[in-house]
Amino acid sequence: MANEAPPLESDSPGPLASSPAPSSADEKSPWRSRGYLPHFERAGGVQALTFRLHDSVPAHVLESWRKDLARIGQTPEQAAKLRQRLARYEDEGHGASWLRQSPIAELVEGALLRFDGERYRLLAWCIMPNHVHALIEVGLGATLDRIVQGWKSYTAHEANRLLGRTGAFWAREYHDRFIRDDDHWKAAVRYIENNPVVAGLAPNAETWRWSSAGRRT
Repeated sequence: MANEAPPLESDSPGPLASSPAPSSADEKSPWRSRGYLPHFERAGGVQALTFRLHDSVPAHVLESWRKDLARIGQTPEQAAKLRQRLARYEDEGHGASWLRQSPIAELVEGALLRFDGERYRLLAWCIMPNHVHALIEVGLGATLDRIVQGWKSYTAHEANRLLGRTGAFWAREYHDRFIRDDDHWKAAVRYIENNPVVAGLAPNAETWRWSSAGRRT
């Protein structure tokens, strides 16, 4: 797929892990970028990304879709169709959906917020039952793959500990798109924050607990 980072060697904490401090119900990292307007000319760029639990889309389903693309040729339009198909499948809530559990969702939210304003600007986010959306402006000297690896390696380790399990937690791949301009940014924010509404999980974006939508005011 276009714009995919190289697969991670493992989902366990490694030398690139950000190691954010755990959050709690009473003490959370502030959302420093509330109301922040991105700078599209910066070297790091503004990126919309999605990463998902390892069982949210079974491997045989992905392989079937990739074979379809290989047979017809993977043009940018076909890649976009595959992303849309993947998004619809994720919204159906397949797999264990560990992110439905408040301690796990809070863990992931804390990781997203931990280095907001330092390594990146967190412009919007939404934690769904089996995947996560984020819109970030990458800081100077940082890279998207290192940021995502830090989120994933730390949260995989801690989530497995909380769940009393071992093994893969996140899927190896993540999907990202470069945000071109202000209109594209606004569309990305709407898409991210309205995902729970589209998936039938909330009556409106602001009522979904694990999202930036209700924290803008």
